[in-house]
Amino acid sequence: MAKKQRWLKIVQVTDSHLRREVDGMLLGMNTRESLDAVLELVDARKERPDLVLATGDLAQDGSAEAYHCFEKKMARFECPVVWFSGNHDDPDVMTSAIRNSQAFVKVKLLDDWKLIFLDSSVRNKVYGELAETELQLLKQELEKDQDKHVAICFHHHPVNIDCRWLDTIGLKNADELFAITDQYSHVKMILWGHIHQEYDQVRNGVRMLATPSTCVQFKPCSEDFAVDDLAPGYRWIKLAADGSIETAVERADHIDFVVDMSSKGY
Repeated sequence: MAKKQRWLKIVQVTDSHLRREVDGMLLGMNTRESLDAVLELVDARKERPDLVLATGDLAQDGSAEAYHCFEKKMARFECPVVWFSGNHDDPDVMTSAIRNSQAFVKVKLLDDWKLIFLDSSVRNKVYGELAETELQLLKQELEKDQDKHVAICFHHHPVNIDCRWLDTIGLKNADELFAITDQYSHVKMILWGHIHQEYDQVRNGVRMLATPSTCVQFKPCSEDFAVDDLAPGYRWIKLAADGSIETAVERADHIDFVVDMSSKGY
């Protein structure tokens, strides 16, 4: 009888945009309530993840109160939870506010996989860029453990998504990123947040994934800022020992929510 393959189970939540206020809103949506609704979906799967990834813009206002709230909500998980910054976050406040230093690790080895977490945020800028130190770390880690499959995670999108306004605030030095990753066949997945919508494509054999926000969604293929009417969501990912990937997005369609569809920015 063939040995049953073990899947490494990951949950990605992103762009929760919490505020210090309990009733804090983003474009008319209470972001704490929408995050709760998404986490209820995760609980309902009754599949304990091996890792939870929180891929940036966890706070809208960069406040300690927002990060304390997020940490408290993540305490439901028995597995490690890894965080990193998005453009709305304050990395100094984030790292000082959170009690669990393991939340900010740069590399994690799990079974047959290596996960590398990079910081694409640029202080006081909306666009992203990987600093030279981050690129060096990436190259060093790709040189090691080449018997492992690799997933690389950060906040900003490294490819154009046919959404003009968002594509101006993506990862500015994506060419430098790909100049490195294209050299290594054991890179299997690149995962990000930021775009508040689902994305799933393949580039040079690498699965390229983005995930809906746990709050407001952005309308795909829009020229200018536009809000979508889709529900908040998260992504589940299963990584196999042979390097294969299974993934899908789940949305909180069970809740009623209000979004300011007329907004011109956030």
